[in-house]
Amino acid sequence: MKIFKENLNIAYLHLDRLKKASNEIKEKGLVENFNIDDFETVKVIDTFIYRFLKLQDFMGQKLFRRFLMVIGDFYEDMSFIDILDKLEKLNIITSSDDWIRIRKLRNKLTHEYPGEIEEMKNEILMAIEMIHLFEETLKSIEEYLRRRNLL
Repeated sequence: MKIFKENLNIAYLHLDRLKKASNEIKEKGLVENFNIDDFETVKVIDTFIYRFLKLQDFMGQKLFRRFLMVIGDFYEDMSFIDILDKLEKLNIITSSDDWIRIRKLRNKLTHEYPGEIEEMKNEILMAIEMIHLFEETLKSIEEYLRRRNLL
């Protein structure tokens, strides 16, 4: 259980940094006034994208699996879709479709094409809107484990 608590702390660390970068993007209007040649803008956007990718990867590849292991509901050959379906049945996530969209968006954000600024801006705005899903899911995991005296 100690390892799972550490994993939860790592997820919250990524979430906190993601939210700080998101707030800076919003406060400075960096998406609306996106300037690919301004290093400070690119630095904040890159930080945001990096934290979004890290948090999605960490939750999707480690945290969800370990959570299911802790509650005794994981088997080795579970696909990502199987994991999402199980989490949805447990009311940890509201919709596996949301997490599939997050994963697809994550894949889009990894590719940066200078000629597709408008698409990049839209993807960043979508990612900002998805932050609450990360937070709600982490809280649901914690609440589930606390109700069962596992955390």
